[in-house]
Parts: sequence; C-alpha cells; structure tokens
Amino acid sequence: MRTSTSALPIFSGLCASLVGIGLARFAYTPLIPSLIQAQWFSANDVVYLGAANLVGYLIGALLGRPLARQLGNKNALRLMMLLVTAAFFACAFPLSVSWFFGWRLLSGITGGAIMVLVAATVLPHVPTSRKGLASGAIFLGIGLGIAASGTIVPPLLNMGLHATWLGLGGLSLLLTVISWFGWPADLPHPTATHAGATVEPTPSAVYLLFGQYAFMAAGLVPAMVFLVDYVARGLGAGAQIGALVWVMYGLGAIVGPVSYGFLADRLGARMGIRLVLLVQAIALGLLAVSKSFMALAVLAVIIGSFPPGIVPLALARVHELVPDHHRQQIAWSRATVSFATFQALAGFAYSALFNATGGHHAMLFVIAAGAIGVAILLEHALKWLHSATEPRVCEN
Repeated sequence: MRTSTSALPIFSGLCASLVGIGLARFAYTPLIPSLIQAQWFSANDVVYLGAANLVGYLIGALLGRPLARQLGNKNALRLMMLLVTAAFFACAFPLSVSWFFGWRLLSGITGGAIMVLVAATVLPHVPTSRKGLASGAIFLGIGLGIAASGTIVPPLLNMGLHATWLGLGGLSLLLTVISWFGWPADLPHPTATHAGATVEPTPSAVYLLFGQYAFMAAGLVPAMVFLVDYVARGLGAGAQIGALVWVMYGLGAIVGPVSYGFLADRLGARMGIRLVLLVQAIALGLLAVSKSFMALAVLAVIIGSFPPGIVPLALARVHELVPDHHRQQIAWSRATVSFATFQALAGFAYSALFNATGGHHAMLFVIAAGAIGVAILLEHALKWLHSATEPRVCEN
C-alpha cells in the first residue's frame, strides 16, 4: 500500500526535475547554433548565457532549504515550477543580453532549489528498500528533459526560435498543472534542539563525498554544454548529425537515473560510484579523439547517462553515511551546493578556455576526464577512510 501511495509524489518529483533541470538547462544546448545563426546574440554571449543557468543553480541550491522553511516544501516546489515556466515564456523575447541573462539565471535558481527539495519531499514516503530506485525515477525527469531537447526542440526550431521558447513554456506549464496536486504533505520541521542533538557519523567521509561530487560536476560540464557544437562545427558534421548525437546523449540520460538508482540498491552506493566514475573517465578520454558517428553515438549514450544518473547514486551515498533524516537533508543540501559551485565555476572556466583557444573542444573533454580522475582518487580515499573507521564502529 505504501508503495502505491508513493507513486503520485514520485511522478510529481519527476515532473519537477523534468521542468526545472531537464528542460530549463538542457534544452538550451541544441538551441546554441540557432541562437548564433539567427543573430539573437553573438557566439561569446551565447556561451556565457549558458553559464548563467549554472550560476543560478548554485543560488537556488543555497536558497532551497530557507525557502522551504518559509513556504513549506510543497509550496516551494510549486512556486519553482511556475517561475521556470515564466522564464521559458520570457526567453521568447530577446530584448537584451541582460534581460535574457536574468531569466536564464532565474531558471537555474529554480533548478537548484528543486534539486535540494524534491528528494527530501518525496523519499520519506517511500519504503527504505526502494529508495534508490525511487530517487532514480524522480531524477529520470532530467533524462527525459535531455531527450526532449533532442526530439522536441528540432521540430519547434522549424517554426522559429520565438515559437520554440513558447513551446517549451507551454510544456512546462502543462507539467506544472498535472503535478500540482501530487505532492505529499510536508513533514514537520525538527526543532533546533533536535537538529543540534544528532552527531553526524564519519564527518570526514561526508566531506570527502562533497569534494568527490564537486569534481563530478566539473567533469560533466563540457559534454553537457559543447557536445552538439563539437559534432556540428568542431568536426564539421553539420547540425543534423549534432542533433542525432544529442538524441543519443538523451537516450543515455533516460537510462541513467533508474539504472544508477538500481545499482545503488543492489551493489551499494560506494561500489556503484567507483564503477560509474571509471567508465566515465574512459568515455570522456575517447570522446576527445573519436570522429566516427558510431563511436560518437555510443559515447554519447554512456556520457549522457552520467549527469542525471549520478544524482541518485550520490543521494544514496549520503543516506549510507548519514542515518538521521534531518541530517540527510542538510548533507544533501551541502552536497548540492558543492556540486553547483564547481559546476558554475567550471561553466565559466570552460567557456573562457573555449573562447581563448578559438574553440578547441577536445581539450575541454580531456580536462573533464582529468576531473573525473580526481573524483576516482577521492573515492579511494573514501574507501581507505571507511576501512580505517569501520573497526571502531564494530567495537561499539
């Protein structure tokens, strides 16, 4: 019975991640060539406008929990979905770079707040043995948004950029309406005394996880932002092939959250993270040297599974390290902030490097593989630390 009653909240969570992250961030990537060709903005402006969403995501990650304390989780999530819908409609009118930047920033803020709040709102209503799979289903919305950006955006673009943004706004509004009454009742906020009474176990392992998650963020940005442009202009394959590769990236993004969440339930989050990071580092290295469509398509599926898929794995790892529900919310909020900080910094750094090198895509992918390599080293540190602290836990 509990599993069936959790289906509607999971669906609402999926809609929120689809609108606030899947569409708000990833639908922008296939629009980049068209924004430049239609002369809405210059090539440099378009790249930095993409980074505005990443900065907003950091702000939203910081504001999520304070906002929920004021409005309640359910109302905060509803508000975020309404705001991102407004941002889509506003972006249909390129009045100025600052106007567009402001709305792209707002869309990022909604995504960051949704990321912090959605799991904390839905997962308490899900049985423990199915939390990994449930969180995968919630963040499947990100993958569906990526896939939609590769399948819905190209036909919309045939009607023009104005119609494309209005179409995305209409879809966002529809998803906001159908998820409106699916959110579960808010759990009572714990008192300050209770929050201060619980001692967080193995804090060093938690902080190392924050660092690891941050380097994952730095590693996923180049493919997320530049993959279509790399195929279309960097390799000279054209916009159509670029769009096809992005569809494959979207296919990976659909498979990623649920399969990674299943991995967390079956192998444990720590083992799942180690396996996924190794595969991603190899895939990014190969992306820098691959030129055939078949190779690019396969790599796009693998790499596309990572941005939405790593979320349920990292969340499961937080739950492994922090047993108390309230502390889990705090730890997940901090993990999201560390992720968002490195993602925003990486977004601007990669954009600056891209412009400084005259559009050298392969260099960005190599740097991304290096960032994932650092995350792998931190995973080994986590493993060592876990082994070092385990005997003390057993003695007690």
